[in-house]
Parts: sequence; structure tokens; C-alpha cells
Amino acid sequence: MNFSPYQHTTHTIAQRIQQIKNIAFTENELKVAYRTIFNCIDLTTLEGSDNTQKINLLCEKALEYGNNPKTGSVAAVCVYMPFVRQAKKILQGTEIEVATVACAFPSGQLPLHLKLAEVGWVAEEGADEIDMVISRGKMLEGDFDAVLNEIQAVKAACGKSRLKVILETGELKSIELIRKASELALLGGADFLKTSTGKINPAATPEAAVIMLDTIKEFYLQTGKQVGLKPAGGIAEPEDALVYYKLVAEIVGEKWLSNVWFRIGASRLADKLQAILLT
Repeated sequence: MNFSPYQHTTHTIAQRIQQIKNIAFTENELKVAYRTIFNCIDLTTLEGSDNTQKINLLCEKALEYGNNPKTGSVAAVCVYMPFVRQAKKILQGTEIEVATVACAFPSGQLPLHLKLAEVGWVAEEGADEIDMVISRGKMLEGDFDAVLNEIQAVKAACGKSRLKVILETGELKSIELIRKASELALLGGADFLKTSTGKINPAATPEAAVIMLDTIKEFYLQTGKQVGLKPAGGIAEPEDALVYYKLVAEIVGEKWLSNVWFRIGASRLADKLQAILLT
């Protein structure tokens, strides 16, 4: 497919965001929104200090959330590759999925054959979702064919696992590059577009999300294929998460407002949302 030229500027994107932020919710609509956001959280730990005990605690926390009917469950836990099998065993029999990161996360600086070995191995380990990082260096130097070919190859290596493509929008910076990376990810077979690794600043921003959502909408209108969005990194407050909920609702529509098509990478957010939902 051919994407149309992207017409929005920094100014028009900012105006759209402000208009959407200003949409008023009733108390009941706000409660529904916060519960949906809670159910869309990927509970995450991606630290060098992660170990067996820490993953046990993360999975137990996910199970504890799921046992409360007032909140429902989070969508997934996201862990480094060596812990996928462990998390799968703990969460067996639940609807909580296990996600992981791959392709030399967070830098993306690894030869393609080694990235594919990572992805193939962790797919065999049982990962439900694989979050790959693109080669931002290739994007910045304009080697778009290399980025597209890489995404397509990774998608093939995922097997049955769903693929989230991390653009690391804070390194791409410009509207044009974020738009182009979104296009390449969609053409490459992404099941989700994800803003960030959470390892650099800025991480998720509403501005990047608007560009990504616009591209997802155009792709859907031309192909009928629905692709999800995952803002990740720096979303610590319920009010911040609500902005992304509103952006999704207004740009691509309510059809996206479930954890099948909307995720938030924001572990610090879960307890704050739970406190709201339990009052």
C-alpha cells in the first residue's frame, strides 16, 4: 500500500492533543476508562538486577491484581528473555500473557542473524508477545529498506508470537521519521506499534502517539488490518495514562479500547489505578 503524505505539523498536533485532553468525562466514564487502562497494563521489569525471585514477585503481583473483581487483571507481564519460561509456568491457566524484549534491546545494535536467533529462541520458550527494537541508526541514516527487511524477518521468526515494534521515538525526534518508522513497522507485519524502550528520555509522548495512531488509522482504512498501540515509558500518573486513552478513542476509535489493541507499559501506574478503582 501507499501512505499519503503526512500533513500535520508540530503546531497542529499540539492543537489536536489539547482539544482531546479537554474532552470531559462523567464520573462513570472516568471509572470505565481507568479500569480499561488498568486491564491494558503490561506489568514490566527490565533491569540488569532481575532474578528468579524478582520475577516470582512480579508474576504473583499480576495474579493478585487478577483476583480482584473490582479491577480485573493486567494484560501481561514483560520480562527479559531468560525469564519467559518461568513466568509462563507461574501464569499458566490465566489470561495474563508473557511478553519479552528482543533484537538487542534497548540499543538494537546487533547483526540481524543474531537478532533472529534471539527471536526464534524466545518464541520456542513460549513468549506470547515479542517486543523488538528497530535499528534507529539505520532510520537516521535513511536506510529504510534495511529497517523494513529486518522487521519482516523478525515477524517471520516470531512464529505464533505477536510482534510489538518499538520505534524509540525519542531518538527519531522528527515528525517525518516517526511517521516513516510507523509506516515501515506496519508494512513489516507489526501487531503493535510501541513508542519506547523506557530506557531513554523522552520516552512516550502524546505527540509521538498521535503520529503513530494516524498511521495506524490510515493503514486500517486501506487494508482492514487492525494494529495496536503501546505507549511505554514515563507514564506514572493516572491522568497521564488517560490522555493516551482519549487519543486512542478519538483517533482510531473505541474498537481499540481493549487490551487486545491497546497496551500501556507503566508498572508504577498499576497501584495508583488500583487505589482509584477500589474507592
